Formats: sequence, structure tokens, C-alpha cells
Amino acid sequence: MKIKNIEIKYCNNFFDRLKGFMFKRNIDKVLCFPRCDSVHTFFMLKPIDVVMTDKDYNILYIYKNLKPFKIILPKKNVYYTFEFPVNKFDFKLNEKIKVD
Repeated sequence: MKIKNIEIKYCNNFFDRLKGFMFKRNIDKVLCFPRCDSVHTFFMLKPIDVVMTDKDYNILYIYKNLKPFKIILPKKNVYYTFEFPVNKFDFKLNEKIKVD
């Protein structure tokens, strides 16, 4: 799957969900965590942008430049959580993410 020509990796298994971007120096793709309404950035080496959507990919929450060792507590109505390289996209609340 892709968003605006960037690869999306769906993290559907335990290991992918656990690892995420931990210990990565080069963040060059998007991670999608289905059925995920909270995240942490423990052991990440770089900040990330986080976008949380409902089941229809409508954007409910945006966190820009989220630094390592931070926590986003569970949010209502969130189904997908996307982790992006910092400043790669300029999303706005209530927009819809188009996934190819």
C-alpha cells in the first residue's frame, strides 16, 4: 500500500507492532498500526509525526515532531495509527488519508 508514493508497512503481527521504528536511524516509510489507539516513542532515535484515524481513514488526531520517549494515551474512536517521517506530509484534522 502507498500514500502519495511512499510505502506503507502494515504492522499486523506482534513483532512488527512491538518494534515499529525503535532503533531506526533512517525513517523512510510509513508504518500503519490497525486497531491501535495509543503509541509510545520509547527507544526511537528520531522524532516522528503521528496521525490517528477512524476506520474510514478520517483524521482525528495529529501529533507533529513527536520526540523520543513520549507517550500518546488511548484516544476515542481511533482505529488506525500512522507513523510518518517528520514533516513529510501536511495533513489536517478531518481530512481523509487516501491509501492506494
